[in-house]
Amino acid sequence: MPSRHEDFIKSIKQLALTHEAEVIDIYHYLHQHPELSFKEYNTARYIENKLAEYGINSKRIIETGVIAEIQGDQPGKTIALRADMDALPIQEDENHSPRSKTNGVMHACGHDMHTASLLGTAKILQELKDKIKGKVILIFQPGEEYMPSGAKMIMESGILENYNIDWIVGQHTDPEVTTGKIGFRAGPYMASADEIYLTIKGKGGHAGFPHQLNDTVLAASQIIVSLQHIVSRRKNPVLPPSVISFGKFIADGATNVIPNEVKLAGTLRCMNEEWRNEAKNLIRNTAELTAKVYGASCEVNISHGYPAVTNREDFTLLAQSEAKAYLGNENVVELPMRMAGEDFGFYTLKYPATFYRFGIKPAHQNESSSLHTPKFLGDANALKTSMGTMAWIAFSYLAKIK
Repeated sequence: MPSRHEDFIKSIKQLALTHEAEVIDIYHYLHQHPELSFKEYNTARYIENKLAEYGINSKRIIETGVIAEIQGDQPGKTIALRADMDALPIQEDENHSPRSKTNGVMHACGHDMHTASLLGTAKILQELKDKIKGKVILIFQPGEEYMPSGAKMIMESGILENYNIDWIVGQHTDPEVTTGKIGFRAGPYMASADEIYLTIKGKGGHAGFPHQLNDTVLAASQIIVSLQHIVSRRKNPVLPPSVISFGKFIADGATNVIPNEVKLAGTLRCMNEEWRNEAKNLIRNTAELTAKVYGASCEVNISHGYPAVTNREDFTLLAQSEAKAYLGNENVVELPMRMAGEDFGFYTLKYPATFYRFGIKPAHQNESSSLHTPKFLGDANALKTSMGTMAWIAFSYLAKIK
């Protein structure tokens, strides 16, 4: 005889199947109508209308965000579920179907799928609310792609203080994982993301007379080399990985002209907040002192970007276990660390948190297009898995299962 646990899993799977077509329609609509960070006005209205249709009250936050609450029939714990909403300034591949109707803007990171999936999860949980105790907070967050960061703004607004959140959960598409599978990693998962801007200044001049000038180009080159030693020689090797990379080097001189000024732009990625702060100081000191050796100066500006995403181990292992119960062990995979950034990290600084991924690569494809590219397009069949799994994780945490 099936247990109540198995009965509830069966019920959620059936609801996910029942609502799959509607959620795919939502995904297609959002994909065709993308909006850039902090301009998600139509998206927010669409979400509000859908939630109202499901009988879920919502309210607007930080102008283009939406927060809603599903209250169980008894008091209990509170779980927050988050989806981001914004698109990217990328022209979508003309062969896609569905395809963005907004020139130069597309959902190239799967946020349309995240939003559609959370709406599906909301509908499932709303229909099961008499079986849970506690409440579910739904966070539809704008502006994940760019600072000042929607997550940071929501945290600073204090709105979440009204809900006494015990656990916050988010998910993201993964084009490297097959549709129908979910991936987890407990502990440090995604890197912090800070931007580094350096301006090396000196006395430029004729390249044939290096003794009469300050070689800003050589100084800038040596700064890049010296900064690599921070990771290889100053970081404790037992700490999680860290990266300092530069992708922009502007020396507007000529074959025989050393410019007065060179500009560098790069990124610092860390998995540990204490080391992140130390590394920033080392970058500043190293750049300034290296420039001084060449008789130049260096202005250092390091923006404070997204913190690392650290998944609370006990909660994440719980979520992983429930995902295995829902999908089967063979459909839950272990994720590697990622040096990419994600503003979900702001939530992890305050709350027990779990950020996981759901596969969107069709089973018949050996490769799929990467995130943030014109060819990126998720497999709509993944939505049944994503909304059902998130619903089960939340339900099992709050449900009155004996």
